[in-house]
Amino acid sequence: MSSNGSNKIFSSASEAIKDIPSGATLCVGGFGLCGIPENLIAALVEKGVDGLTAVSNNAGVDDFGLGLLLQTRQIKRMISSYVGENKTFEHLYLTGQLEVELTPQGTLAERMRAGGAGIPAFYTPCAVGTIVQEGGVPIKYRSDGSVEIESEARELRRFGERDFVLEQAIKGDFALIKAWKADTRGNLVFRSTARNFNVDAATAGKICIAEVEEIVEAGEIDPDDVHLPGVYVHRVIKGPSYEKRIEKRTLSLGGDMESSATKLSPDRLRIVKRAALEFRDGMYVNLGIGIPTLASNFVAPDVQIELQSENGLLGIGEYPSEDVVDADMINAGKETVTTKPGSSIFTSSQSFGMIRGGKVDLTLLGALQVAPNGDLANWIIPGKMVKGMGGAMDLVSSGTRVVVTMEHTAKGGKHKILDMCNLPLTGKGVVDRIITEMAVFDILQEEPPAYDTQPASRLELIEIADGVSVDDVRAATGASFRVADGRFAPPLRPMMQEVADLQR
Repeated sequence: MSSNGSNKIFSSASEAIKDIPSGATLCVGGFGLCGIPENLIAALVEKGVDGLTAVSNNAGVDDFGLGLLLQTRQIKRMISSYVGENKTFEHLYLTGQLEVELTPQGTLAERMRAGGAGIPAFYTPCAVGTIVQEGGVPIKYRSDGSVEIESEARELRRFGERDFVLEQAIKGDFALIKAWKADTRGNLVFRSTARNFNVDAATAGKICIAEVEEIVEAGEIDPDDVHLPGVYVHRVIKGPSYEKRIEKRTLSLGGDMESSATKLSPDRLRIVKRAALEFRDGMYVNLGIGIPTLASNFVAPDVQIELQSENGLLGIGEYPSEDVVDADMINAGKETVTTKPGSSIFTSSQSFGMIRGGKVDLTLLGALQVAPNGDLANWIIPGKMVKGMGGAMDLVSSGTRVVVTMEHTAKGGKHKILDMCNLPLTGKGVVDRIITEMAVFDILQEEPPAYDTQPASRLELIEIADGVSVDDVRAATGASFRVADGRFAPPLRPMMQEVADLQR
């Protein structure tokens, strides 16, 4: 469909979406609640169309964003990377009332980008060796908990020394997006991290409908400032109002590093502080939600790092004070943040392009299970708990350093470090180091020979917490490991040494 600039401005959201039929596929912008087309979604709820397929990173929350269309059962299938804290989303999926095609976040962004660029398919290293590639991810459950529809296997092909997964592009019948400003020709400007998936979704829609906060005359936006050219945009409406709800309002605690972790147990605080010793000056770092994010508060004074957030931000600053909280500025954990001098903002597909391309030096993230061969599981307990893989599969498959931070055991002392992961994998052979409250392990590239009483294991204990014995660690670990003793590695060290000691 082509469109010139003379008829792109529509009077209302209901007018702009009036020809969206039941059964349509919609590519929807936004990340969490940031940059979502809230007026267009409300108009769809009122219109009552159903049987929709929604392609979106997530589905908002229970009572806002796409969560509203889930409540009214107007969505038949979600193609998403993250269920998150949306209880309606999770409940409908696990009880067989909603089809969910879980897709790694970077793959999802690239599938939409490719669809908009006329590329039918592409190869990615993401998800090699996981059930996403091998097939078998539940798409639809029956009411009794059995699986009615599951994903098919993806083609695998080797390029050079690595295997890659074939992924097909996504095109939508319509794209629903949110921008900050438009001109009458449909050129768009986005604000802060509200750019996220909006650009990729816009290009993938046969008809793109954009809602904005301001419409200006053609020529009032400098061509250098246009983020999305009007050729991609067919309809524009000015939203009558915006709630711009914030999912996680996170405020500065006055710059006191210790105060940001006051709610942590001593064990978790030990993990956080030890994780901070992984940072090296000049690193570009991606931090997972929770403990990894808190580690950034304890960066050594002489270390400068750049934090990358997969929703499209490089150079994350401090949490904001109340007077500068901005709904359009969040991190990948949906927390309000600020930027710092030298920061940059970009689209979701570009964010994962830099991740997939190996430009991020270190990934710090949590885990449900880890194995001595570097296998990682952290995104789903089939039939019980599903948060989605988010960006984790892309991050751990990038070929850069991966450090896992987690409590050593689960509730009841259940082992999390196992000879073999029994949960669906996030990545195969991807972990370099494990940090727990008890110890630090390295995962060696190759299994060394056994010597004396030491097992021939790739899992090597290199540091141990004060007051913890090797026997304590063995009892809490469901896999055999060797202990660094000076013959093949530096001898076992205490945790929490100064950075200088670790860098020697």
